[in-house]
Amino acid sequence: MSTDSLDKTAAGEPRIDFRTSPERYHHWKLSIDGRVARLALDVDENATLFPGYELKLNSYDLGVDIELYDAVQRLRFEHPEVGTVVVTSDKPRVFCAGANIRMLSQSTHAHKVNFCKFTNETRNGIEDATDNSGLRFVAAVNGACAGGGYELALACDHIMLIDDGSSTVSLPELPLLAVLPGTGGLTRLVDKRKVRHDRADYFCTTSEGIRGKRATDWGLVDEIVPRSKFDEVVATRAADFAAESDRPADAKGVVLTPINRAVGDTQIAYDNVKIDLDRELAMATITIKAPAEAPPTDMPGIEAQGVDFWPFALARELDDAIMELRVNEKEIGTWVFKTEGNSANVEAADKALLDNADHWLVREITLYLKRTFKRIDVSSRSLIAQVEPGSCFTGTLLELVVAADRSFMLDGGFEGSNLPDATVVLTGMNFGPLVMPNGLTRLEHRFLNDPSMVENAKAEIGKPIEAVEADELGLVTFIPDDIDWEDEVRIAIEERASFSPDALTGMEASLRFAGPETLETKIFGRLSAWQNWIFQRPNAAGDDGALKVYGSGQKASYNKQRI
Repeated sequence: MSTDSLDKTAAGEPRIDFRTSPERYHHWKLSIDGRVARLALDVDENATLFPGYELKLNSYDLGVDIELYDAVQRLRFEHPEVGTVVVTSDKPRVFCAGANIRMLSQSTHAHKVNFCKFTNETRNGIEDATDNSGLRFVAAVNGACAGGGYELALACDHIMLIDDGSSTVSLPELPLLAVLPGTGGLTRLVDKRKVRHDRADYFCTTSEGIRGKRATDWGLVDEIVPRSKFDEVVATRAADFAAESDRPADAKGVVLTPINRAVGDTQIAYDNVKIDLDRELAMATITIKAPAEAPPTDMPGIEAQGVDFWPFALARELDDAIMELRVNEKEIGTWVFKTEGNSANVEAADKALLDNADHWLVREITLYLKRTFKRIDVSSRSLIAQVEPGSCFTGTLLELVVAADRSFMLDGGFEGSNLPDATVVLTGMNFGPLVMPNGLTRLEHRFLNDPSMVENAKAEIGKPIEAVEADELGLVTFIPDDIDWEDEVRIAIEERASFSPDALTGMEASLRFAGPETLETKIFGRLSAWQNWIFQRPNAAGDDGALKVYGSGQKASYNKQRI
């Protein structure tokens, strides 16, 4: 169990905890009936993350989405028998009113951006489950569905709208709030559902929304169903989709027990991950430990270990650590990745994942690792990797080196140390399973200018690679010797701390995603940048801006210049 000791961040703000479980939910009701799960939104108006607002009309704050994320994770791991998830509402005549406006109007800019990013990642996780896990999501929209509520429906792969003459879908953020659908609404509308540009323009500037036949004709929903038949047709559709799933109806799931975590003033510690905070340098050193023993390689052994199977435990702890740093340590701008332990045990863990890739549990663990590394990719932090003697940047962990904005690998060993020279090891995990948001492996992304370099690297799978060869293969940025090591690393970190965080965020986001553009890269690159800017413009966030005066009867005051 947790041994957390701090309920405030270093900045004196309430610490947000991303760990929860169904018995602690305030806002969602999860039930299972054979192959179909029902996930119903029934928001407790008063169970807010912060004081000062009420969550009326099934509107949501970050706390609501933390529960949604947890529910989706539990469906993936604890309930392999489920093939369809029906996302609906238990509030009469309202599906979801979207993000709570009072919450947004009083939140700091940083909280708004973190909120929207996490919400996007949660919706991406729903789409990932549809694309890769055989888990279909049906949005049973049984009432008014606006803003972020419709964005949740858009993340599902089938949308059913009740045809009762009043229920609509809408994205009213622009006309009502002078902002835009900040959790991927615009991008999903035209890229995923391929709604025509002119129709999308009308839809996004019409605050009252669209209902009935026009909603289906325009592709905003997949079908409309009369109220008298709604529950029956939803049940039929869910059962049909579940029958197509390859998820095993007779498999036993893995219970997601609480993560061990201890939070102190300068350290956050898990079983396999440790974070040391240097507030003067605005730096977090994230050290990942290899498994102490070689993990099991057969499915009975993997299933017996459950959440303690090292790749699974790593994904859970690193996922939580990223959110801790993002939301509760916002001034920590540089993340330095280190590893320690037996490289052979990491290699054995990778082999277990690759050899059992067709098993539902291993598939889910691998997808979880992929999503966790993507979370690192889109975090607006400077990433540095340090490969030293005693490191185990092997396979899955080598992804951190290739993901980093800059990496340092010691050429040789430290004087007086009995540790062997630093090495890295490639495995099959570096060549397919852990793709980035742009759909490429990190090595494919790195070598866009010369794809033959990927094949050169593939020829070295399983071999300990020392610094000079790693440099020749393009796996690391710099290879200082022990004389220059301390100064080069120190200068890089101090330099990072001296730069404007805003400029670094823009630079890093622009450099990290070369190559093809996908739904994810558009949302996180393009949309997040717009949202970052628009959410703090006076037209939205000023004293007379739309976010501030919404619901007061006062009309927002706009600077009419186009910027």
